[in-house]
Amino acid sequence: MADSNDSRSGSIITGRLATVLSGPRMLALFPALTLGGYWAGGETALVALALALPAAGALVMRGEPPRPAPHRRDALTGLCLREDVQQALDEALSKGARNKFTTACLALEIDDFDCLVERMGHKAGEDVLRRISERIRSVMREFDVIGRVDGAVFAIALAPVRRADLEALIQISGRLQAAVSEPVSLDATTIHISASVGFCLKSRAPEPSGAAMLEAALAALHEARNHGPGAIRAFTDRMQKATAARHALEDEIGQALEGGQIAAWFQPQVSTDTGRVSGFEALARWVHPDRGLIPPADFLPAIEKAGLSGRLSEVMLYQALTALCKWDRAGFAVPQVGVNFSSHELRSPNLIDKIRWELDRFALAPGRLAIEILETVVAETDDDIVTRNIGLLAQLGCGIDLDDFGTGHASIANIRRFAIGRIKIDRSFIIKVDQDPEQQRMVSAILTMAERLGLETLAEGVETIGEHAMLAQLGCGHVQGYGLARPMPFDDTLEWMRKHYEKLADAPRIGREAG
Repeated sequence: MADSNDSRSGSIITGRLATVLSGPRMLALFPALTLGGYWAGGETALVALALALPAAGALVMRGEPPRPAPHRRDALTGLCLREDVQQALDEALSKGARNKFTTACLALEIDDFDCLVERMGHKAGEDVLRRISERIRSVMREFDVIGRVDGAVFAIALAPVRRADLEALIQISGRLQAAVSEPVSLDATTIHISASVGFCLKSRAPEPSGAAMLEAALAALHEARNHGPGAIRAFTDRMQKATAARHALEDEIGQALEGGQIAAWFQPQVSTDTGRVSGFEALARWVHPDRGLIPPADFLPAIEKAGLSGRLSEVMLYQALTALCKWDRAGFAVPQVGVNFSSHELRSPNLIDKIRWELDRFALAPGRLAIEILETVVAETDDDIVTRNIGLLAQLGCGIDLDDFGTGHASIANIRRFAIGRIKIDRSFIIKVDQDPEQQRMVSAILTMAERLGLETLAEGVETIGEHAMLAQLGCGHVQGYGLARPMPFDDTLEWMRKHYEKLADAPRIGREAG
C-alpha cells in the first residue's frame, strides 16, 4: 500500500513539474534564466543552462500520458454522452485486469417522464432533466463518468474501486433514488419525481466491454420499469435471454391473441364514501406458456405494429362484458367495467354498431360499460369521426371516462364537447398527496372544477393508506391503484371481493350507524 502511495505521489509531482516546464510561464522565464546563468557563470554556464532546461523538460514529460481530448457534452445537461460512458468502462475494465480494482455500470430513468412533459410542457421537462443531472452529480464521485444516453435515461460508469458488489450497488442506487425524489419546484408548482434504476456488475457482464456492460445495465433498467415506479434491478443472465426473447414476441403475438393467452385482467375501483366496489378496469395481460406474465409494455407495441389493435379491443370488450354477467350471477354488484379504446379504434365508423350489438348480446344496460379515453386524445383530436363516436356512445348511455387527466391539457370546452362523465386523475398528482400541501391544493382544485361541472372523479395510482385517506377527505369519489389491489384474472376477483366485503362488515361503526 505504501509503494502504491509513493508511486501515486511521484506521478503527481512529475505531472505538475511537466506542466510547469511546458507551460507559458516557463517560456516567459527562459530568457531571464539564461541571462542569469550567463551573469553568474559566463558563457560556459549559459551553454550548460540552455542545454539542461530542454533536456529536463523532455525527461520529465517522457512518461506523461497524452492528455485525453475533452469529452463532448450533452447540450442540455452538460453531461457526457453514451460513447464516453462506454469508453470509461473500457478503461476501468482494462485497469481492473492489471490490479484488484473493479467497476460497474448503472442506468437510471425518470419514471413517467413523458407524462410529465405532456402535463407541464417541454420547457419544464428540460428544467427537470437539468435538476436531476445536478443531483446525480452530487451523489457520485468526482471521477465517476455520468452520461445522458437518451431522453430521461442516464448512465454512470463507476471509476475503479476495490469493492463493487451487489450490496454496494443497491446502496448507490438507493442514494440516487433518494436524491431524485426530492421535490422539484417549477413555476410555483411542486412536483414529485421517482426513478427506476438498473445496474450491471463487472462479474455479471455478458462480455468484458463497456458497450456490453452499458447494454446490460439498460436491460436491467427495462426490467425495473416493468416492476413499477421506483424499482431497482441487477442484471442477470435471465435478462439477457429475456431481451432476445422480446424480439421474438412479434412472431407470436397473433397466435397468442387468438389462442386466449392475451386476456383481460381486472383492477378494482372503490368508492371513498362507502368502501364498496364501484367498478373494475379491464387491462390486457399476456400469460405466456413458457415465459409467464409478460408486461404490457413488452407486447402492446408489438400488437400495434402488427395491426391487431382492433382485434385486441374486440377481445377486451367481449371479456369485460362476460365478466359483468359472471359477477351478476355470483351475487356481486359491480356497477360497471371500464374498457380502454385507442384513438385508432375511436376512428372506426362501425364502433357504435359493434358496441351496441355486444351489449344486446349480453343483455346489459349501456351504463354498465365505461369507455376510457386518454386525455391526450380529447385534447389533440380534431377528427370528426372520433367526436361523433364518443358523442353517440354517451347518447347510447355508456359512461365516458377521461383517463390520465392532467397530462393532455384538455380544456373545459373539450370536456363538454365529448360528454365526459368522469375524470380519472393521473397518478402524478396523487403521489404523496397525503404529505405534500402543494399536491393537496392541486387535487383540491381539480375536484372543485369537477364538482362545478357535475363530473365524477377517480384517483389513479393510489398506493398507500395515507393517500387513500387524504383523497377521501378532499372529496374524491373513487380510488384505484396498487394500494387496493393489482390487476388480477377474473377468477381472483371473486375471492378478492369476498374478502373485501368481509373487511367492510367487520369495520367499526360510529355515530348513528353504530346504533
